[in-house]
Amino acid sequence: MPVPARRSIATLLAAGLLSFGLAACGSGESEDADPGKPGDKILTVYSGRNEQLVKPLLDRFSQQTGITVKTRYATTAQLAAQLVEEGDRSPADAFFAQDAGALGAVSKRKMFATLPADAVQKVPQTYRSRSGEWVGVSARSRVLAYNADAVPAAELPKSVFELTDPKWKGRIGVAPTNASFQAFVTAIKVQHGEAKAKEFLAGLAANEPQIRENNVKIVEDVNAGTIPAGLVNHYYLGEVAKEQGSTPEALKAKLHFFPGGDTGALVNVAGVGVLKRSAQDPDTKAFVDFLLNPESQRYFAEQTFEYPVVAGVTGPAGVPPLADLDSPDIDLNDLDTLDATIALIKDSGLVP
Repeated sequence: MPVPARRSIATLLAAGLLSFGLAACGSGESEDADPGKPGDKILTVYSGRNEQLVKPLLDRFSQQTGITVKTRYATTAQLAAQLVEEGDRSPADAFFAQDAGALGAVSKRKMFATLPADAVQKVPQTYRSRSGEWVGVSARSRVLAYNADAVPAAELPKSVFELTDPKWKGRIGVAPTNASFQAFVTAIKVQHGEAKAKEFLAGLAANEPQIRENNVKIVEDVNAGTIPAGLVNHYYLGEVAKEQGSTPEALKAKLHFFPGGDTGALVNVAGVGVLKRSAQDPDTKAFVDFLLNPESQRYFAEQTFEYPVVAGVTGPAGVPPLADLDSPDIDLNDLDTLDATIALIKDSGLVP
């Protein structure tokens, strides 16, 4: 039976329908087991970001501040649902999420405190909550990764909606349990309406896409020629090159940025919100400030290949500058209907 789109995230979790999100971004559920020593300052962070990508940064925060970070790693969708389930009982101090949609979904349930103005004002309004309850810390663009031997540049689609054409049947990799894919589908609803989102998902499913558990696997398979192309975030090309001891330029996989403000070129953010229970805790303010300081912003650019969101920090190599991206005019605050989007994706048949 289809799940009504109006059900809350918490209801979907209770029904077991969010379990398909557990493999997103390659981050299986885990938790930093180090509880710290008695008397230590401890910050509990729910992280929807991949442990491999951000643990070195969180370790650096602990080293610099003396604050022990107790981290619960899982997918952004699962942790958003868990926060809603836990409510005021949640032990979380901060939610470090992979996308603005999940942050908005938690925010609209009045669970976040308003962040200090001196923190959020470091980031352009485009990449933060209009109410000041969450702030982006790094940005990424949706792209089509393609194998240069399998897809000639002249055949690259001008719009993501062209991928429902029969000529792409069996040739596109997608990760429907991934938070960034879910946010992209929400963006279609925002820009074009729910009917268009349903139409796109149905057309994509009819084209028998190659389902993968995360963006890394899609890029690896595109690079190997197993899949001609796939929908991912831009920074995974750099991540795969790094894992293979290579450079993005040396890979067969290349990036196609959709032109003309197409929804397929959505620029989203990873970001952070502070739970109300920790609103007055100076450790949480220190954490937010740390993620936005120049050192951390350089880490995102140089180590995870994402775009910094604070002025004065050079962006990642090998991709267009953030200011030059032809992204759709979508307010990231409007991507907060995570539960309804997950239901749409499941109903489309992309997820068993």
